Amino acid sequence: MKTQQSIPTTKVERSAKFVKTGFQIGGNYIKHYSKKLFNPDLDREQLNEDNATDIYKSLSELKGSALKIAQMLSMDKNMLPKSYVDKFTQSQYNAPPLSGPLIVRTFSKNFGKTPENIYDSFNLTSSNAASIGQVHQATLNGKKLAVKIQYPGVGDSISSDLKLVKPFAFRLLGMSEKDLNVYIKEVEERLLEETDYELEVKRSIEFSEACKKLDHVVFPKYYPELSGKRIITMDWIEGLHLKEFLKTNPSQELRNKIGQALWDFYNFQQHELRAVHADPHPGNFMITPEENLGVIDFGCIKEMPDDFYYPFFSLISTDVINDRDKTIDAFRKLDMIHKDDTPAQIEFYYKSYKEMIELFAKPYISKSFDFSKPEFFERLYAYGEKISKMPEFKQARGVKHFIYVNRTNFGLYTILHELNATVNTDTFKPTLEKEF
Repeated sequence: MKTQQSIPTTKVERSAKFVKTGFQIGGNYIKHYSKKLFNPDLDREQLNEDNATDIYKSLSELKGSALKIAQMLSMDKNMLPKSYVDKFTQSQYNAPPLSGPLIVRTFSKNFGKTPENIYDSFNLTSSNAASIGQVHQATLNGKKLAVKIQYPGVGDSISSDLKLVKPFAFRLLGMSEKDLNVYIKEVEERLLEETDYELEVKRSIEFSEACKKLDHVVFPKYYPELSGKRIITMDWIEGLHLKEFLKTNPSQELRNKIGQALWDFYNFQQHELRAVHADPHPGNFMITPEENLGVIDFGCIKEMPDDFYYPFFSLISTDVINDRDKTIDAFRKLDMIHKDDTPAQIEFYYKSYKEMIELFAKPYISKSFDFSKPEFFERLYAYGEKISKMPEFKQARGVKHFIYVNRTNFGLYTILHELNATVNTDTFKPTLEKEF
């Protein structure tokens, strides 16, 4: 893959990149409608593909929060046309890497030394390049290490980038402006944390220690003394990413084993720690030669406060959903039904959200669940498609915590579906002793 020699870091440079992309998209529309004059039946497939290519190219060169948005959207398969999902999925595994000289300069600026002055060996060719940073292999005292280096300017450009990406997101997602602002604000808060590598090292050590009792889940050792605000050093974990793993045609028993490890990893955190690894894209996991799930990134953590956790999980793991009054009360606490809603609106949202919750909760209400069956996912996507076209859902509904908690759980469901795994879903259950 061709390396990138520089990254636009100033607001002016990054803004100019967005403006240029906007012009390219405008040109794509002109081409599309010119062709449509001669072929009225022409669909938008080529237009979507051209726009997706231009937007992804721009975001991948900008890195950071701009590319992270693409990565997140690629996991929401019912929110975007297929062309965008296919293109943005590249950001889950590999974005264009930075060149060697730029990596050395970045390393020196942030660490005060070149890599060769710290490690016994350091490979200038990255092993993996994603939205926030890229990973290089190094050795020290006979140990193989992974060194994650943050792209220049990423941490300083989050707020301005999100303002620039907002018009693209507005057009792609079709959200109301109020809803989009809530989305962007929550994303900004998580990204600010995700670009603080000192915080990530601290959380990585805490979470890997808390989760070490889980079966078939392994974590790298982290080295705070070889890490900093823009650099993380950890043990190198050998293994395959999900896409590579599936190409080996693993047995159903192994698919189930890895799927169970994923389910336990996420639900232990949600219900025991009340904070969860909220970035479940496949690039953050490895399947090791020992047939374990390796977790290699704790950059994005979402905490779940009591006033969200209790009403939300009471709906999906108890008989509350069968009691209309209790369900409406929970929906009010979660801001899904507003205090000024009319009786007709209350009835509409009660029925709509009840349908959504009952569908989402299916894996939770049985002792095991077969994620290989397409019917469950077809119904999920069909429901998302249905409400996306309803004017009643153009206004902001639901507390901000839904953004990452939904993404976490639907991301987990999607990976388990790709694995075609059947898992025991009663291993870590919601803890709801407290009245909500």
